[in-house]
Amino acid sequence: MSPAAGVKAPLLPGSSKSAPAKPPSVSGAVFNVSTSIIGAGIMSIPATLKVLGVVPAFVMIVVIAWLADISVEFLMRYTHAGDTTTYAGVMRESFGRVGSILVQICVMITNLGCLIIYLIIIGDVLSGNQPEGSVHLGVLQQWFGIHWWNTRAFALLFTLIFVLLPLVVFKRVESLRYSSAISVFLAVVFVGISSVMAIMALLEGKTNSPRMVPELDNKAAFFDLFTAVPVIVTAFTFHFNVHPIGFEMDKPSDMISAVRISMVLCAAIYFAIGLFGYLLFGDSIMADILVNFDQNSGSTIGSLLNDIVRLSYALHLMLVFPLLNFSLRANMDEFLFPNKTLLAKDNTRFWSLTLVILAFCYLAAIAIPNIWYFFQFMGSTSAVSLAFIFPGAIALRDTWGISTARDRILAAVMIVLAVVTSTIAISSNIYNLITGNQS
Repeated sequence: MSPAAGVKAPLLPGSSKSAPAKPPSVSGAVFNVSTSIIGAGIMSIPATLKVLGVVPAFVMIVVIAWLADISVEFLMRYTHAGDTTTYAGVMRESFGRVGSILVQICVMITNLGCLIIYLIIIGDVLSGNQPEGSVHLGVLQQWFGIHWWNTRAFALLFTLIFVLLPLVVFKRVESLRYSSAISVFLAVVFVGISSVMAIMALLEGKTNSPRMVPELDNKAAFFDLFTAVPVIVTAFTFHFNVHPIGFEMDKPSDMISAVRISMVLCAAIYFAIGLFGYLLFGDSIMADILVNFDQNSGSTIGSLLNDIVRLSYALHLMLVFPLLNFSLRANMDEFLFPNKTLLAKDNTRFWSLTLVILAFCYLAAIAIPNIWYFFQFMGSTSAVSLAFIFPGAIALRDTWGISTARDRILAAVMIVLAVVTSTIAISSNIYNLITGNQS
């Protein structure tokens, strides 16, 4: 039976009692958790500062990081109290088959959407795009001119076969610790270069003073504040990888420590890129900050820094890709083959799912030029459910009778905040979409 069915079986091949796998270190888990967190969300954080203002955005990042840490604690505590090793499994123990299916569907929606978005962004960086008829050349086209080998379809296919495929075939999350460490380093490089560019612009008097608090000129501006919340929630949604990473560790407390270190690191990275990105581009900042870095610079150094920022971020996403693919593949397998043997022990099933996921993401990234509306909707539905609603519901259900009064209060607050902000955000996005189309 699969782990979701409630059997405490080893998640990984070869991790039997006769030859146990070496448990990963806390540092390796920190890199894997941090890489799971810092994905495409980092690009939209600067735009949330424009909407919320610097002070409320900082408070929101801290609060959501704190709530995410609590929700992970709920998940791990109830998982270890029961007889399962997966997110879907702990939901099954609390809410039956329906609960596990809801988790699997949300993970598949969230991760598949993110993987497609990652490939679209990588394609934009390498080979450019043409939004609304305006041509934006990619880095390869700027450097070498436009050729058949640096077109979007070929560049993505090359990336998929020679970069992503070797990474997604690992059967242990711990095997990705080094690529995750490089990914976190690239995110820091992204923040570092952005900060240098912002400080240089500040010294040259080319920046405007950042808005400390939001401008509430009308009712629409007030409701727009809620649209920023799902963006930050999505940026801290990594709960689909809590079990794959946590159950490779020797002690549950090590995973809690790794998550808390990662939360502090990622919150600092998010706020730094938000602040420096806002300082650099001001109110002209786009929902995707890479579009701002795509602008022509007046100097050779400026152009070089722009290219380094875009390439470092594209490489970062390439290294985040296998971590999201790992949990997506596991949940698809649990959903489609609930009574089969462990996926890692069935090479035919493992390779089939891996290749199908890669092929689908590739074709979608080529066919779909922009799925940002889907990304916003995803942040208000599947991502917020995985991060807050499901863990809160597990604590309130209290199948094993281990929730304290504090746990129940926090769980209730978590669910209410998630439902209210998501409902307002979805309504506001639909309203803006309708009025935008009508105008």
